[in-house]
Amino acid sequence: MTHRKTPTRREFLQTAGAALAVPYVITSAALGKEGVPPASDRIVLGGIGIGSQGSGDQGDFLNRPDVQYVAVSDVRKSVRDRSKARVDEHYKNGDCAAYNDFRELLARSDIDAVHIATPDHWHAIMAIEACRNGKDVYCQKPETRTLHEGPLMVAAARRYSRVVSGGSQRVLEDYRQVVDPCWSGERGPIKSINVNVGPISQECNLPAEPQPDDIDWEMWLGPAPWAPYNSQRCSGHYSTSGGSWRSYIDYSGGGMTDWGAHHFGGATFAVDVREMQPEEVIYHPENYLSFRYPNGIQIHHNQPNTENLAVEGTPGERRAPKPVPAYKGTGGIHGDFIECVKTREKPFRDIELAVNTVALAHLGIIAYKLQRSLKWDAAANEFPGDAEANRFLDRARRQPWQV
Repeated sequence: MTHRKTPTRREFLQTAGAALAVPYVITSAALGKEGVPPASDRIVLGGIGIGSQGSGDQGDFLNRPDVQYVAVSDVRKSVRDRSKARVDEHYKNGDCAAYNDFRELLARSDIDAVHIATPDHWHAIMAIEACRNGKDVYCQKPETRTLHEGPLMVAAARRYSRVVSGGSQRVLEDYRQVVDPCWSGERGPIKSINVNVGPISQECNLPAEPQPDDIDWEMWLGPAPWAPYNSQRCSGHYSTSGGSWRSYIDYSGGGMTDWGAHHFGGATFAVDVREMQPEEVIYHPENYLSFRYPNGIQIHHNQPNTENLAVEGTPGERRAPKPVPAYKGTGGIHGDFIECVKTREKPFRDIELAVNTVALAHLGIIAYKLQRSLKWDAAANEFPGDAEANRFLDRARRQPWQV
């Protein structure tokens, strides 16, 4: 049997453009103009979840000349309409499509990549489905809601040969004053680093409120347990201490995963353990944790009287310097993703590195819940011989939303 490779959208445009004979008219927008690549070289992008953080991501992608932004999806009509209008205003046309159901956006064969900035309980389902539909993915942090989801997201990215990047621009851009001395070798062999972050998410018992017509409540809940509408339950406010979805256990790990994705990301980058996960979580009676890695390095969480990202090196010793990894392309973490979509390289926040980071937050939450130390087998993605801890590897999901 002869197998023929289906051309990508860009390959089709390039071939078609070469084959067309005069006097066929190709618009200046399709051919490109000063500072704007031709259509065949632009990445066609859509956005899912265009609320607070998603709106920021949309702006960063929309302003790139090598991106053609064509579709939005959000379960709030007002957000959907506003984000479509923003795109249409940018291109001076009415071409941006708007969807309530993200699956309709993912089914479009003309879209190369998507960015996802929904509440956390949707991330894994949407990212994996995007990979299945041949899309590259930029997924906001924290990339996972549970430990179970991480390896599945990595497997989907590899199986379908997709570029999948996590979020958090802070890992590289905000913590360089911590990273550079570690990678230059001037701190000597690194022993530990401390991360101060929290709190852990809480149960949500907010009462029912009248549901506005603006929101598809069933789709907002998705895989989460059914709960009545309450404006604070689904608020995109950045608080993690109540009054926002980031505060509640059905949708988020709280500050531990939300800001934890930033701080743990900076810590694992600084001490160069991004490519691994710890093998033990040590619970201290003073109510703080130490994550111990196979190479002996420890990341402490909320160690008393210790500043955030305080590094314990080896005074008087140096180690061989290593070049600090950098973004590819131009334009920060969003430019890094777009460049990697073009070149098929792994992005700075490749999904496997992002999953390793957020695993720390999930492991820590479980250790605090059980108030004891834990052994962790990253390869098997389980707590070996620990049925009590393994109960927390995943959460039940409503049908039909499974990973």
